[in-house]
Amino acid sequence: MAAALIPRGLFLVFVLSNLGFLANAQSRGNRTAFFVFGDSLVDNGNNNYLATTARADSAPYGIDYPSHRATGRFSNGLNIPDLISQHFGWEPTLPYLSPELSEQKLLVGANFASAGVGVLNDTGLQFVNIIRIYQQLNFFHQYQQRLGELIGRDEAKMLVKNSLVLMTLGGNDFVNNYYLVPYSFRSQQYAIEDYVPFVISEYKKVLKRLYGLGAHRVLVTGTGPLGCVPAELAMRSQNGECSAELMKAAALWNPQLVAMLDQLNSEIGSKVFLGANTNQMHMDFITNPQQFGFKTSKVACCGQGPYNGLGLCTGMSNLCSNRDEYVFWDPFHPSEKANRLIVQQILTGTNTYMYPMNLMTVMNIIDSRS
Repeated sequence: MAAALIPRGLFLVFVLSNLGFLANAQSRGNRTAFFVFGDSLVDNGNNNYLATTARADSAPYGIDYPSHRATGRFSNGLNIPDLISQHFGWEPTLPYLSPELSEQKLLVGANFASAGVGVLNDTGLQFVNIIRIYQQLNFFHQYQQRLGELIGRDEAKMLVKNSLVLMTLGGNDFVNNYYLVPYSFRSQQYAIEDYVPFVISEYKKVLKRLYGLGAHRVLVTGTGPLGCVPAELAMRSQNGECSAELMKAAALWNPQLVAMLDQLNSEIGSKVFLGANTNQMHMDFITNPQQFGFKTSKVACCGQGPYNGLGLCTGMSNLCSNRDEYVFWDPFHPSEKANRLIVQQILTGTNTYMYPMNLMTVMNIIDSRS
């Protein structure tokens, strides 16, 4: 999200259709392209090119990135897309707005994400100039036209069809919309029990559009423990307890997201979904941080005020010396270490976290068909 990206208790759903296409592509020596859509959990620098306050382009962001410089990632180092690419030996995707994304770099894929966006167009209005989700999809269509000019239309369609896509949305529709201010427009319009199905129905339209643009393998992340991030603890908690109201929203969202994806899968004819219960992964960190080598799951490494959860992470903020001891890097976003643990579960996790199989099992199936 931008200044509100939620370490989501992500429910990832990986739409796996037509695995044989990917196997055929690999047998021809073609690479697997990677495309990323969503908010600040996965934005790797698009907002650097926009006039918006939803930015992470100054220190101490990027303090542990290989260049030790802020890149636009809302992290002390690498984020989830980076770590997925790293595991598979793929070149990291570039932000779509980067002037470096041209020629052969287009074959790697692209990152269209923009901090602050949500499923709804009225989410994140305070950030003004961000790439809302349908504009991200329009850029994806534009990307395919550019790719077709480079390698031919048919090859471009095949590259997209054989790609892996990550979609991360939803958290901002709560923290930067429904719960942003008391008596928000959406909270007056809907009870939370009605708001969640409304947003889910709008999300389904987004995913159908993505599928219509040729994406056939899509990781869809839900929200995580919204009420447990340092920003919400600072505003709502009396004694360090998670916000019950926001946790209720997350509890409503994730099952309905999975049901919608099942329905969508049936409608489009996909047969296999890979779900990652990253909500449970994150709750593991929160309930027992020491088991995972963290010192705290309540206090952000970078910030100010209670739990370092108020305002933005800036050069004037409190800054921890060892980022690996903190679940949260800033008031909303996980640290690189937390991201690494989440990605490891996505790759190799048991059925407690991954259903019906983990990502490595899927990739091994693909390899066996090549």
